[in-house]
Amino acid sequence: MALHHPDSRKKPPTPKMTDAQYVASRRPLWCGVAALFTDGRGRVVLEDVDYRPTCLLPGGGIDAGEAPSRAIAREVHEELGLTRRFSSVLAVDWIPPGTPGYPPGFPGEAIYVFDGGTLTEDDFAQLRLPGREITGVRRVEPALLPRHMDPANARRALAALRARINGAGPAILEDGCPLVPTCLDDLQVLRTPRKPQLWPWHTSLPVPVELPVRQAWGWLFAEDGRVLLLIGQDTGSACLPGGTVEPADHGALERTLRREAWEEARVRISDPLPLGYLHDEADGLPCARARYAARITGWDPPCCDEATGQTYTRLLATPEQQHSSSTGGTRRPPS
Repeated sequence: MALHHPDSRKKPPTPKMTDAQYVASRRPLWCGVAALFTDGRGRVVLEDVDYRPTCLLPGGGIDAGEAPSRAIAREVHEELGLTRRFSSVLAVDWIPPGTPGYPPGFPGEAIYVFDGGTLTEDDFAQLRLPGREITGVRRVEPALLPRHMDPANARRALAALRARINGAGPAILEDGCPLVPTCLDDLQVLRTPRKPQLWPWHTSLPVPVELPVRQAWGWLFAEDGRVLLLIGQDTGSACLPGGTVEPADHGALERTLRREAWEEARVRISDPLPLGYLHDEADGLPCARARYAARITGWDPPCCDEATGQTYTRLLATPEQQHSSSTGGTRRPPS
């Protein structure tokens, strides 16, 4: 006959929770949806509402049993009169209980931020607002969102916009802050208003002799086809490598670009290929700003640009990312 230690005897099973008890034990949580639309200049589309002093992204609550994608399509149709299908989520945010602006007993909320894409001027002409709640629509430069939205909503919108640019999947947020910040979040890209640069583009070359060239900038391509962008660490603003023509360049714009690419980004490039120029004015007089393309042939560790005192962060972006907001990138190049 085997002897058993008292502690080794089988304990009685824990009583099983009924389905009703399990359902009752789950914490309630609100669910909502929002849509991030931008216009052709990268400005974010916000709604003016009659029930709060700040603006909101289009969207609202999810009805019982409703799928989030159906909820955002319904809300956008009700609020803007647009018929859209939504299949891409830019961010999922958790709003904690007790957040100011919510009623007593607010249990917290999960909000899906869907990518609404870019609205054309024809789309804006077709907007139809309801007779209540939505009183207007405005387009806001990303850096100015905190002036128009409450802090948490502005953080969420900016995080979603950075996720769209980054192209690496949805951002998981808690109270508008990403759990795993990307380099765009770390650099706080889009925190400074962008200067509108609506200069006419000319592909005819060379630049007319009567038009002085003030600057030379370059689309500098890495081996995988991505473009080098420079992010100002003090502003979060992005620019292409390049700069002002100096006397030491002796009028050779290719030399200007080579020098600036080295001074700003510590990169070596192949022979630049001229693409065209932008027609601008400086000091009230017409001028040109030349654009080139070149291949990056070598990298050195970044350092301070002696001419400006600025140390840039180097990012590689696809041409689409660069064009979409003049900010984006997905990975730092060698440093």
